[in-house]
Amino acid sequence: MMGWGNIYKRRVKVFSVAFLIYLDYKAVQQREKWTNKSKSAALWEKAHERNAKRVLSLIIELEGLWVKLGQYLSTRADVLPQAYISLLKQLQDSLPPRPLKEVCRTIEKEFGKTMDVLFADFLEEPLATASIAQVHRATLIDGQEVVVKVQHDGIKAIILEDLKNAKSVVDWIAWAEPQYDFNPMIDEWCKEAPKELDFNHEAENTRTVSRNLGCKKLHDENKSSNQVNVLIPEVIQSTQSVLILEYMDGIRLNDTASLEAFGVDKQKIVEEITRAYAHQIYVDGFFNGDPHPGNFLVSKEAPHRPILLDFGLTKKLSSSVKQALAKMFLASAEGDHVALLSAFSEMGLKLRLDAPEQAMEVTTVFFRSSTPANEAHQTMKSLAEQRDRNMKIIQEKMQLNRKEVKRFNPVDAFPGDIVIFTRVLNLLRGLSSTMDVHIVYLDIMRPFAESVLLGNINKGPAANAQWIYNTPVHSDVEAKLRQLLVELGNNDKILGIQVCAYKDGEVIIDSAAGVLGRYDPRPVQPDTLFSVFSATKGITAGMLHWLVDNGKVKLEENIANIWPEFRGNGKDHIKVHHVLNHTSGLHNALAELRAENPLLMSEWDECLKLIAASVPETEPGKQQLYHYLSYGWLCGGIIEHASRKKFQEILEEAFIHPLKIEGELYVGIPPGVESRLASLTLDTDDLNKLSEIRNRPVMPSTFQNNFAQLATSLPVLFNMLNIRRAIIPAANGHCSARALARYYAALADGGVVPPPHSSRSNPPLGRHPHIPSYPSKKSHKRQKGKRTNMVDAASKNKANGCRQNRYYSKDFKGSGDSYTRVDSEDSNSTSSSSTSNCNANRDTPQNKTDKIFSNPRIHDAFMGVGEYGNLALPDGIFGLGFRRLKSKDESLIGFGHSGMGGSTGFCDIKNRFAIAVTLNKMSFGGVTAKIIELVCSELNIPLPEEFSGSSRRDLNTFSPLIN
Repeated sequence: MMGWGNIYKRRVKVFSVAFLIYLDYKAVQQREKWTNKSKSAALWEKAHERNAKRVLSLIIELEGLWVKLGQYLSTRADVLPQAYISLLKQLQDSLPPRPLKEVCRTIEKEFGKTMDVLFADFLEEPLATASIAQVHRATLIDGQEVVVKVQHDGIKAIILEDLKNAKSVVDWIAWAEPQYDFNPMIDEWCKEAPKELDFNHEAENTRTVSRNLGCKKLHDENKSSNQVNVLIPEVIQSTQSVLILEYMDGIRLNDTASLEAFGVDKQKIVEEITRAYAHQIYVDGFFNGDPHPGNFLVSKEAPHRPILLDFGLTKKLSSSVKQALAKMFLASAEGDHVALLSAFSEMGLKLRLDAPEQAMEVTTVFFRSSTPANEAHQTMKSLAEQRDRNMKIIQEKMQLNRKEVKRFNPVDAFPGDIVIFTRVLNLLRGLSSTMDVHIVYLDIMRPFAESVLLGNINKGPAANAQWIYNTPVHSDVEAKLRQLLVELGNNDKILGIQVCAYKDGEVIIDSAAGVLGRYDPRPVQPDTLFSVFSATKGITAGMLHWLVDNGKVKLEENIANIWPEFRGNGKDHIKVHHVLNHTSGLHNALAELRAENPLLMSEWDECLKLIAASVPETEPGKQQLYHYLSYGWLCGGIIEHASRKKFQEILEEAFIHPLKIEGELYVGIPPGVESRLASLTLDTDDLNKLSEIRNRPVMPSTFQNNFAQLATSLPVLFNMLNIRRAIIPAANGHCSARALARYYAALADGGVVPPPHSSRSNPPLGRHPHIPSYPSKKSHKRQKGKRTNMVDAASKNKANGCRQNRYYSKDFKGSGDSYTRVDSEDSNSTSSSSTSNCNANRDTPQNKTDKIFSNPRIHDAFMGVGEYGNLALPDGIFGLGFRRLKSKDESLIGFGHSGMGGSTGFCDIKNRFAIAVTLNKMSFGGVTAKIIELVCSELNIPLPEEFSGSSRRDLNTFSPLIN
């Protein structure tokens, strides 16, 4: 049947029609340029009609796989012109039938029995005829009403040949129009389509889906909220080419008159079909990949329920991919860039671009609500315009010419699981458009996506033996701490957490527990990066003190002398120590950003300009009011102007390299670390206690008046990747507890670098040097007045045999506006030996001394006491950049800094003790206080007053909140 002659003829017909349609549309594009706008629509409409007829004629003539393609196109009423939909929808089940003699021959051959032995009655007229088989109604000998699905004779050879032809056509389209590269889809189809040719496979699929959806338990009073209300025919018998199913009397979805006559609510029917697919995908991980209208009926009896048919093309998802798909859906729903790129990585979807905003736009469009068929043209126009905008951004960022842009494909690897998933969502959207109903996928599918993730995430310590990350216990106090973490986890006070502590220069605690996020069930590990908010201020303060220690700036110096643009508007007498002591009078500077345009926080240069133009509200040095947001850019501007280097360069030189904490402490994350980020969420139980603290006198007025709004909006804002990448030295530190604890352990000893971190920690601390594989093509601008030449730095690194780190060689604006491959950082890193060599060649204090500070009175400088007492308000809660920590007897014991939500780091100088807590469920300090209280009690060292008080009575204390 499929000799070389037929093969050649089919191939020629396919390419001839494809080429003719291509030329036709290209000609219309040219004619449109010279046609009046009022006549343009008619011009395109006629072209659509011509080409739709050509496609339909070709499909009817060739049958086989091309019918499948036609069925798919006929469902895309949301994007295809009506001419295609009206003509191609007859392919869903109304093809010319095969002769009855051929059908009977196949049945008798498969069962080895005559028709009379098998059936009491067999209707000659088929109920439906489709690409692979046709369906007849029949009655078995025992009287049961059934339908018999019979595979077309010789269809297997046709399908396999058509797959080759389709692959060739797709290759040609990708060459002619690179932006339309459908190779991932056709590759997956080539793998999955042959499975439809085995009806035993389909029979088992049907039983599985029916069992998963609980179709036999529809009247169960204890059914869950996620149970769906659909029907699936029971499998009676099957062979490779014949399938006998229970007969269900139903109405076709394209039979509008009958649907109206029976009073069927089309909206409810399509919603229930959508829910059924959400259950299959997210709950079961086993779904039908072919939901076109011909594969559904509606039961005639009330309540009218969808009847699901044809399970030949199904897809089974692994647990990890199922979770990643759910995570992708929810990340899109919540605008969480971090979770989105993490989901991409988990499912094997690799992008050639580090383009979180574009990726979010794509997924938002992907899960968009359906639109009626009559809006298809506008939908296509909007999608095309959005794609053009994205490509312009890519062209500018990557400096591509027009030819390169045309052939640029942002997807480097497209897993097959996602292909079928994408096909299903497109078919469902097309189905709703064909039925002229409006489906909000984010609402209908969300409970199912949440259930698969929350089912794992909600398995707290009581139900999850792996909730505490499996690393050895360092001490008795750590063993007791882990018991407390389990208790807090069981009380739903912890989502994900890390705790690390040093005593006498040695690690005594290094524990991680919980999960990365509300919708991310992966475990927190010791190298997970947490957003620590204002705990960042303690790091930034240390950088300024390091510059003072190295003679680059003086605490008594006027900022205007360091930063000329800062001069004016009453700021001429503001000194460096005023900023560190929160007495500059600029406590409300930039406060309006949060209300007017919070995304402006990602623009480093713009924020520096706004700070330079700000006006103080109080006289410098007179009143201590917390600089909760302005502090970062005030310090950052001083650091860069005094050092004549970039903020990140000073951070690395001062602390990262000497302490060997590479890859685990950032202020503004670089691309490539997304998979290690913990996502923020809010402990809503604490919100009702906000009134207790909103009017604290130390708080800026703008902070007091908008506190509730600020607290609820922060997790959403700081889960956005462009904000996470921003350089905000007041609030945007991302670190592990062990990196933060090591920093404070060094400060506790006056800057002496502690011994190497515990070998029991796994993975080892400092194993993540960020070295992307693909440096930016963006040219680097030499900043006015800056002596650092990035090109020279790159050449120097190259001479040292080191690969250039793009993150620290770009024009630092903190907005993540360069592009690179989004892979796991392990694949981008060099070997450990080459990394060591690279770090060894750096000219850092580590190569000269084991101390990062030389000032013997550095502790007094941090706390603003002793000879530095005249630079800080004597009774203020802040010293010079750090919060002063007092014991119950009001004596100073150390310093540190906490962040909104409970993350903290501090040290006790006398007892050579340092601790850091990082968490992602913002609990306003209660959880942290419990942890600090336990550890201090076990070590018999003073409990800082900041963490005492209400924490003894319950889990809520608000002292750390303001920091």
